[in-house]
Amino acid sequence: MAELKTKPTKDSVNAFLGRITDEKRKKDCKVILNLMADVTETKPQMWGSAIIGFGRYRYKYESGREIEWMLIGFSPRKNDLTLYITGGVEQFPKIMEKLGKYKTGKSCLYIKKLEDVDLKVLRELVAKSVEKIAAKRIDK
Repeated sequence: MAELKTKPTKDSVNAFLGRITDEKRKKDCKVILNLMADVTETKPQMWGSAIIGFGRYRYKYESGREIEWMLIGFSPRKNDLTLYITGGVEQFPKIMEKLGKYKTGKSCLYIKKLEDVDLKVLRELVAKSVEKIAAKRIDK
């Protein structure tokens, strides 16, 4: 079976954020970093070379294969701030209605800039996502 490519590293989160040249994007990332750290009550950790993840849980595929994965995370991609919402955003339709301007993928929330969304609603989304998988946490 293929090994998971995205996994925790010992790389520095601060060094990673320090390489962001767009000051607005860097500021937005620090807001998300603090929000996710507060909600998860964990320290950020690099997952692969470009994702900042928080906490861990055990995920079991239908095939029976199990992996450790982050509770929640984000990455400052070229075009968007990408937030990795465990289980997908479609499980929270009422929250998503209030969030603001965004796009989605299966378990990704794409935001151009943080001012496009309501931060209180974003915090609620992050908290609900983490709460939904709390029983599977392995980091507490």
